[in-house]
Amino acid sequence: MGVSKTHIFTTAQNELAQAAKVLAHPARIAILQYISQQENCICNDLVDVIGLSQPTISQHLNEIKKIGLLQGTYEGKNLCYCIDPKRWKELHLSFDAFFSNINQNCCQI
Repeated sequence: MGVSKTHIFTTAQNELAQAAKVLAHPARIAILQYISQQENCICNDLVDVIGLSQPTISQHLNEIKKIGLLQGTYEGKNLCYCIDPKRWKELHLSFDAFFSNINQNCCQI
């Protein structure tokens, strides 16, 4: 869909679609799963764990950051990442509301 058509949809619809687009890539899912399972922020080990090049990992991290799912802090020369729990919960609630509002009685056989 062209960028010019997004104005005909609500802000909530556009935000949910953008989040779904970011989450639709398996590398981003792998990155989020790995980061969410760690006890500390992640600095350098994503390349070894995910198996993609550093520029590719950085590109995926930037896409994830665009929807606010990552927080980053500098530790020395490294930018370290962790999941933003507040934003994670917001997205969880948005997707939950979307899926739970589907009419369950439609087209039942």
